[in-house]
Amino acid sequence: MTVNLYTFIGLYSRALDTAAHLLAKGVDHARVTGASETNMLDWRLIEDMRPLGFQLMVIHNFACQWPARVAGLPVPQGIAADLSASEFADAFDKAKAYLATLEPAQFEGRDDVPLTYRIGDVMERTLPSGQWLAVFATTNLLFHLSTAYGILRSRGVPIGKPDLFAGGL
Repeated sequence: MTVNLYTFIGLYSRALDTAAHLLAKGVDHARVTGASETNMLDWRLIEDMRPLGFQLMVIHNFACQWPARVAGLPVPQGIAADLSASEFADAFDKAKAYLATLEPAQFEGRDDVPLTYRIGDVMERTLPSGQWLAVFATTNLLFHLSTAYGILRSRGVPIGKPDLFAGGL
């Protein structure tokens, strides 16, 4: 299946805006309730799930690294999960600025280019670049964005479905 891979850049940029918006709402709620930012970034849905900081890291890293891989460009360095809220906000701004430098021509003809990627110690797969971006990367990006939303909502942060569209439609 051939898709216009560049269209994912807008989706990923909006996901970064939404993540930054949710983070700001979380920071405000933590301040009002007396929770520290460090504590807020360690909130989880349940004990055996990764914390909010991890979710934000994955959103950032997937949003800027997967388009680069698919376009055959150098992959930007990822961020760690132990950043402060302001460092996450800054990283989201820088990731958006990076995405803004990408151009449609960089993705032309890349849909079926084989891309091999190792997923942890679990497996290594070679798939068409378009499949990596449209299925693997996008599903993971949206999963971690939804999980960040769920973590914040479960802690009483006053957010709702419209907050998921903070980056625009």
